[in-house]
Amino acid sequence: MDYYTIAQAADTTFTEKRSEFIGYLAPVTTNDEAVAFINEIKAGHRKARHHVYAYILRDGNTSRYSDDGEPQGTAGVPVIEVLQKRGLTDVCCVVVRYFGGILLGGGGLVRAYSHSASITCDAAGIRHMCDSIPLTLRMDYTLYGKVTNILPKYGVLEDSCDFGTDVLLALHVRAQVAEDLCKELTDLSAGRIVIERGAPDLADFAGAGV
Repeated sequence: MDYYTIAQAADTTFTEKRSEFIGYLAPVTTNDEAVAFINEIKAGHRKARHHVYAYILRDGNTSRYSDDGEPQGTAGVPVIEVLQKRGLTDVCCVVVRYFGGILLGGGGLVRAYSHSASITCDAAGIRHMCDSIPLTLRMDYTLYGKVTNILPKYGVLEDSCDFGTDVLLALHVRAQVAEDLCKELTDLSAGRIVIERGAPDLADFAGAGV
């Protein structure tokens, strides 16, 4: 099943009315990994007033959050809503707040925690993970141009291309369109393209199009 997650761990910081908000985002796949990440951030910011967190996992369709002492609904909920609106999973976000002495009010807290989570997601980047099939295509040079003309409509990921005696093209294609692509390649070349399939796996199709 396709899903969206982050491309890399990230951290950001901004200040609102003298309170410093530091956002941390990391890829996690289990509850234990999420808890370990939260504890790691807490250990690194022992003097902070709040360590608000939210995480969403594919494993067990799990989602959890904590306001960590902020008024109910003003911290953990805004953070997890940012993750949900972006469709992210297998991620854990922790927002550390160093209190600056000025109360922000309920609305101010919601905006601050939402902003922290949002800019940290932006910094981390997005991966669109899809069920995919690795394909290796072996063809003569007369077919290469025709093949490269049709590949974009399938949104393939090109892994490598070797120009030797023949052209050897390695790529990933989404599982749901693999059969259609193979059929079009076979028809295009009258069976002259040798197609080898690898084991199904997951690949990042963010930015691949289609």
